[in-house]
Amino acid sequence: MEKNERSTPIPGKEKEVDIINIKGIEDIGYVQPDSILLNSLTPEENTQCQHGLYFQDGERRVDYILTYHIKKPSSSRSNRQSSRFTDNAFTRSLRRGTARLGRPPPPQPRGDPEVASQDHSMDYHEDDKRYRREEFEGNLRDMGLELEKDEDTKTPGVGFVKIHAPWHVLCREAEFMKLKMPTKKVYEVKQCSGVGAKINTLVNKATEPLHPNVEENRGQHVKHLSYAFSREKQHLFDLSDRDSFFDSKTRASIVFEVLKRTKCTKAKYSMGITSLLGSGVYTAAYPLHDGDVDGENVEPNDRKLLYEEWASYSVFYKYQPIGLVRKYFGEKIGLYFAWLGLYTQMLIPASLVGVIVFLYGCATVDNNIPSMEICHPRNNITMCPLCDRACNYWKLKEACGTARASHLFDNPATVFFSIFMALWAAMFMEHWKRRQMRLNYEWDLTGFEEEEEELKDHPRAEYELCVMQKSLKKEHKTHKPTEIAEEPTNKWKQTVQSAMAGLKLTEKEKLTCRDRLPAYMTNIVMMLLMIGVTFAIVFGVILYRISITAALHMSNNPTTRSNVRLMVKTTAAIINLVVILILDEVYGAVARWLTVLEVPKTDRSFEERLIFKTFVLKFVNAFTPIIYIAFFRGRLVGRPGSYLYVFESYRMEECAHGGCLMELCIQLSITMLGKQLIQNNLFEIGIPKLKKLIRYIKSKRRSFQEEEREKKLQRYETDHFLEPFAGLTPEYMEMIIQFGFVTLFVASFPLAPLFALLNNIIEIRLDAKKFVAELRRPVAARAKDIGIWYNLLRGVAKVAVIINAFVISFTSDFIPRLVYQYMYSPDGSMHGFVNHTMSYFNVSDFQDGKEPMDPHHLGYQVEMCRYKDYREPPWSNTPYVVSKEFWAVLAARLAFVIVFQNVVMLMSDIVDWLIPDIPKDISLQIHKEKILMVELFMKEEQGKMQFIDSMTPCDGKGRNNHAPIARSRSIPHTHSHTHANNF
Repeated sequence: MEKNERSTPIPGKEKEVDIINIKGIEDIGYVQPDSILLNSLTPEENTQCQHGLYFQDGERRVDYILTYHIKKPSSSRSNRQSSRFTDNAFTRSLRRGTARLGRPPPPQPRGDPEVASQDHSMDYHEDDKRYRREEFEGNLRDMGLELEKDEDTKTPGVGFVKIHAPWHVLCREAEFMKLKMPTKKVYEVKQCSGVGAKINTLVNKATEPLHPNVEENRGQHVKHLSYAFSREKQHLFDLSDRDSFFDSKTRASIVFEVLKRTKCTKAKYSMGITSLLGSGVYTAAYPLHDGDVDGENVEPNDRKLLYEEWASYSVFYKYQPIGLVRKYFGEKIGLYFAWLGLYTQMLIPASLVGVIVFLYGCATVDNNIPSMEICHPRNNITMCPLCDRACNYWKLKEACGTARASHLFDNPATVFFSIFMALWAAMFMEHWKRRQMRLNYEWDLTGFEEEEEELKDHPRAEYELCVMQKSLKKEHKTHKPTEIAEEPTNKWKQTVQSAMAGLKLTEKEKLTCRDRLPAYMTNIVMMLLMIGVTFAIVFGVILYRISITAALHMSNNPTTRSNVRLMVKTTAAIINLVVILILDEVYGAVARWLTVLEVPKTDRSFEERLIFKTFVLKFVNAFTPIIYIAFFRGRLVGRPGSYLYVFESYRMEECAHGGCLMELCIQLSITMLGKQLIQNNLFEIGIPKLKKLIRYIKSKRRSFQEEEREKKLQRYETDHFLEPFAGLTPEYMEMIIQFGFVTLFVASFPLAPLFALLNNIIEIRLDAKKFVAELRRPVAARAKDIGIWYNLLRGVAKVAVIINAFVISFTSDFIPRLVYQYMYSPDGSMHGFVNHTMSYFNVSDFQDGKEPMDPHHLGYQVEMCRYKDYREPPWSNTPYVVSKEFWAVLAARLAFVIVFQNVVMLMSDIVDWLIPDIPKDISLQIHKEKILMVELFMKEEQGKMQFIDSMTPCDGKGRNNHAPIARSRSIPHTHSHTHANNF
C-alpha cells in the first residue's frame, strides 16, 4: 500500500496541500511526525480566528508569521511525481534511506529531455526549499513552539506558517532574555511638595487638553517594582492572567529570539532565519498587528487607539502617547518618537526667536544706511560688467532690491541669533539626556548595560556564513584524498560530519582585517568616488550659472535682462535640489552595499557602519552646494582686467553687491523646503502606497475583489500586503540632516527653525500613520538610548558653532561694517560705507576681446567703473594691489572667528555642566527601587526560614534537620515547576 502511495501521481487538487510523504526522511529526523497542514476555517465556523489572530482552535494566539512561496501545479508535471531529486550526496542518501525500508526511489523525469531538464532544476530548487523549511520548522517544534500552516488562503502563491509560543516557552525565554516584568510589589512614587507641587498642578491643568486620551498618560502615583523574570521566583509576579502577562509585543520578541537561535544544520551550511529569508526559503517573517484600525464593529485594541490618538492629523496639537507607543512597538521605536517629540518642542522657542530676528530686519530695513545709499536716486556710481562681452556697464542703484533683501538676514541680530542657537543646541542635548533617563526609569531599563553587551556579540547570519566558507576552504586544503573515500557507502553521515566540523571550526575562526582588506579598499575608493561625483555636479551647476548668465544678458527682452540674477539663482537652486534628491537615494543604496561587503559581525556593528557611511555621503550631498556659496563663491574671481577663468572661457561668478548671503538664503530655503516637502513627506506617503499597489497587482487579487467585500481577509494576509519595516535609519537620517539645516547656517537663514517646526508637526503624525497603518509590525527591540545618533547630533552642534562663526565673519558684511565704523568713518556712522568697499578700474585696462560690446549702453562714454573689493586705484604707484584696508578687515574677521568660537563653546560647556544628566527625583526613585528590592528578598528569605523552622521538630537535632527538610521541600516545588513548563 505504501509503494502504491509513493508511485501514484498526486492529483492536482491534492498538490495544493504540500505534504512530503517519505518515511525515510522521517526516520532521519528531517520531518517531524506531528507536521500537519490545516486549512483556515470560514468566519462562520470560528469567529475568534476569522481575523487570523488565533489558531483554528480559537485559543492559541498567533505570535509570529512566516510566509513562503507556493509553486502552482503545471500541466507538464500533472502526470509526473511532484518531488524529484538531483544526484547529490544528500538526495542519494535519501534514496538509500527509502531503499533500506523496501521502497523504490522516486521515478526519474520522462518525456522531452529539454523540458524535463528545466522542470528538473526548478523542482530541485523548490524541493530543496521545502526540505529546509521542514527541517527548520521541526527544529522550532523541538524548541517548544507550536506551528500551524495555512496554504488555502485568498492570497495565491503564498503559504503561511502561524507560530504560537506556549506558556512554558515564554517563561523560559523571558528568563534567558532577562526581561524585567512587574512584580506584585508596588510603591508610591514621590511627588513634588511645596511650591513645586503647586506649579506642577497648574501646569497639568493648563496642559490637560494637550494630553491624549489614553490610560498611560493619566497621573500615576504608584509603580510596580520590576524584576528580571525567573521561573524559580514566579510567586513574585502576578500570574492570575497568563494570557495578558506577556503582551503581544513581548511574545513576538520572544519568538523572534527563538527564530534567531534556531538553525538548519543538515545542509552544506548552517542557515538561520536571516539566511533562509535571504535565500527565498521564506519570503517574509513578521509579527501581527493587534487588529484593524477602522471599519464597522472593530474591537478595541492598542493599534486602533494609537491610530485615533496618535496617527491622526486632527490631534497634531497633542502630546504623543509615548508609553503606548513603547508598549506596542518597543523601546527603540518609542525612544525615536520621544526624541522627535522633544526636538519638535525645543524648536518652538527657536522658531519664535528666529521670527523676531527676521521681523527686526524687516523693521530696520528703511533705516539701514548702506542700503539707503545704494537705493538713493542721486546715486550715480557706474559698476563694471558682470560678464565678458555680453554684459554692459550698470548703475549701482539697480541692486537696490537685493541690498534691501540682504538686510533682512544680514543684520546685527543674526549674530545674537547664532549665539542663541548654539546655546539652544547644548540645552537640547542636555534636555534629551534627562528625558532619556526618565524614560529608562519608567520603562525599567536602568540595568540594561549587560544585556546590550550580550546583544553586541551575537553574530549575524552573513558573518557566520562567511566564517563557515572560510573554515570549509581551510578544511578542503588540508583534507587528504584518502580520507574522502573512507566511507563511500554512507555519504549522508559524511555530509553531516562535514557540516558539524564546519560548525566547530566557526567557533575558532573569525574574519580578520586581511580577509576584509578588499572590502575596505572598495569602501575607500567608492566613498571618494561618490564624494567626487558630488563635487563634479556642483561644478557643473557653477558652469550652468555662468553660461546662463551670459546668455540671458544677451536677450532683447529688458525684463529678462533686469531679472537675470534672480532667475539664475532660483533655477540653479532647483537643479541642485533635484540632484540632491536623486543622489540621496543612490548614496543610500551604495552605503548599504558597501556595508554588506565589510561583513560586520553583529547587527549593532552593521547598523553603526551603515549609519556612518550614509551620513557622510548624504551630508556632503546636501551641504556641498551651500558651502560653496557661503565660502568660495565671489572669492575666486580676480578683478576687472585680470579675471579668473575656467577652461579659458568661463569667468568665475561674482556675488551681488549686497554679498552672497542672500544667495545662500535662497539656496538654503529651496533645498530645505524641497527636501522636507518632496523627500520627507511626499515620498513617505507615495512610495509605500505605490509598493502596496504593486504587491496588490502581483498577487492578482483583483479577481476576487467582490469576494473580499463578503469575506474578510485574515489578519496575517492583510499584514502581508503591508510594507516591510526597514529600520529607523531613514527616519533618523532625515532629522539629522534637518538639524544641520537648523544649526549650521542659521546665521544666514533665521527662519529655518520655523520651517523645521512646521515640517515636524506633520512628520510626527505622518510617521505615526506609517508605522500604525502602512508598515508591518516591527519586532520590538530594547534600547536605552538612541545610540550613534546622539554622537552625530553633538558633532553637528559643535561644527555649527565654527560654521556660523565663518558665515558671520566672511560671508556677511558684519565685520567690514564694524571695521569701517570704528576705524575709517569720519563721524562714527555708516555714511560712506558703500563707497569705502568699492575700488576703481580704468576701462582702458580691459584685456582684448573682454570689453563690453556696447560701451555706450548708459548713454555716455565710461572711463572709470567700480567693483567691490579692497584694492589700490589705477592712479596709485601699485595699481590694483590689495590695500591695507583689506588686511585690516581680514585680521578682524579671523579674530572674530577665534573669539566667537571659544566664547560660544565655553558657554555651551557651562550649560552642559550646570544641567545634571539625571533628574534628582529619578535618581532618588532608582535608589529607592534598589532598597525595596533588597527588602523584598530579605523578607522572602525570612519567610522561608520561618517556614522551615515551623516544619522542623523541636529537638536538639533541629539544626541538622534544616537541610534535609529544605531539600525535601524543593522536590515537589521542582515537580510542580516542571508540570507548569509542560502546560
